[in-house]
Amino acid sequence: MSKVITAIDKSGSYSVSLTITTDMVEEARKIHNTTPLATAALGRVLTGAGLMSLDLKNEENKLTVQFKGDGPARQILATAYGDGRVKGYISNPDVELPLRADGHLDVGASLGVGDLTVIKDLGMKEPYVGTIALVSGEIADDLTAYHYISEQQNASVALGVKISRERKVLCAGGMIIKMLPGALEESVTALEDMIGKMPPMTTSIEKVMVRSAGKTEEGIVLDLLEEIFKDMPEELMPDKTETREIRWECDCSEERLEQILMTIGRKDLREIIDEDGQAELVCQFCEKKYFFDKAHLERIYEQM
Repeated sequence: MSKVITAIDKSGSYSVSLTITTDMVEEARKIHNTTPLATAALGRVLTGAGLMSLDLKNEENKLTVQFKGDGPARQILATAYGDGRVKGYISNPDVELPLRADGHLDVGASLGVGDLTVIKDLGMKEPYVGTIALVSGEIADDLTAYHYISEQQNASVALGVKISRERKVLCAGGMIIKMLPGALEESVTALEDMIGKMPPMTTSIEKVMVRSAGKTEEGIVLDLLEEIFKDMPEELMPDKTETREIRWECDCSEERLEQILMTIGRKDLREIIDEDGQAELVCQFCEKKYFFDKAHLERIYEQM
């Protein structure tokens, strides 16, 4: 479970959502057995979706973030709920590419040219759907652009995942800063200066983890907030407003997989029953396998 600190600066000019998601991203890595590049890409999307879901009003409201491109990763998708549940997958968990010139994993190239789509299911008749062309494929840049283009919201998104030589997640986390109505002009200038000088998110997380040993998870995230905003003018410093939680959790079930079988139609299901006599479905989010024997398939067929 990952603590999320939300804060608003003293002047009421901007809000911040900040989290460390190391455990959540490591759990996703284990489930999907991802390469370092796939782990970095999926981890960024999971963290970004989790932070964006904080705006959902009800626990069952749902937000889906989908990155789709012509690169070898093909698609990365994450779904987050208003109660903090997050799940996701990458179409090609085995994706590998040469490192970028700066030595970093090339998430942008793994996605290539494509689109970012955000779907918000708020319990209304139709979900809200916003789509933009990928800016860089580096996830944070694209989510920043999405906020500006689709939601007319000036925001800055920072995401990071650091992988060990053993392919495990050393640290992961993210932050979303949003400008509020009536923001002071000096706050925009100060934030632009801070963001321009800010080291990678994982560098700040590692620095704080070393000096915050023994503190609670909330205390560590608060220290991270202080570290990131340490050079902001006092009157523009963020104050904590709330502590929330996001966590990896898949809500798949046998009943949901039954519904998927029903969508293939009576004719195709009949063929499966007569030719195979069984079916095995795998949840793409958590890799859990569901087995349906002939009797079970017949029951589903009769319900169609």
